[in-house]
Amino acid sequence: MKRLVDIVIATTALILLSPIFILVAYKVRQNLGSPVFYLQERPGKNCKLFRMIKFRSMKDAFDKDGNPLPDDQRITPFGHKLRATTLDEMPQLLNVLKGDMSVVGPRPQMKDFLDHYTSEQVRRHEVKPGMTGLAQVSGRNNLSWEEKFELDVRYVDTHSIGLDFKIMCKTVKVMVKKEGINAPDQEVGAARFSNQEISETDTASK
Repeated sequence: MKRLVDIVIATTALILLSPIFILVAYKVRQNLGSPVFYLQERPGKNCKLFRMIKFRSMKDAFDKDGNPLPDDQRITPFGHKLRATTLDEMPQLLNVLKGDMSVVGPRPQMKDFLDHYTSEQVRRHEVKPGMTGLAQVSGRNNLSWEEKFELDVRYVDTHSIGLDFKIMCKTVKVMVKKEGINAPDQEVGAARFSNQEISETDTASK
């Protein structure tokens, strides 16, 4: 039933939002060049890796040694707007159709985080990752990483079609109000959790 709901919602969303999808793709090409998308490996159900699709939000920029510059030096004002509106996440509807993701589930994190999970936290991978989830409508980036993972595991234990629809409705409210977006300690918390710098370019599809 959940898979059927995913297919219906993702297909409907892609049809209805196709003008916006095309416009965003054009704007990304205009502001950041090619490629329009970037693919990044993320762990899915049972920790199996898949390629998550997003619109690019950062430009290619390297230091004299050929290493990517820090994210804050590569993201453009356009990229900030793209992330603030979560439009960069739209291509993940294709991941839902492919079966790699669900509309609702724990958000897919960096694969490097896997080595740092506790035995309880890794349970978030007992279900497919989602475009939105319980953590995203319960404080989003204002939550600590530990709180996010606790909510992810709670979703695993309590998920149902009814809960999924409640989360979808709350997601619309969060997006409209832009609640919990761009918390100041977001990148610091991520780096501290993974013990390494997170970068789009390292795993971007060329």
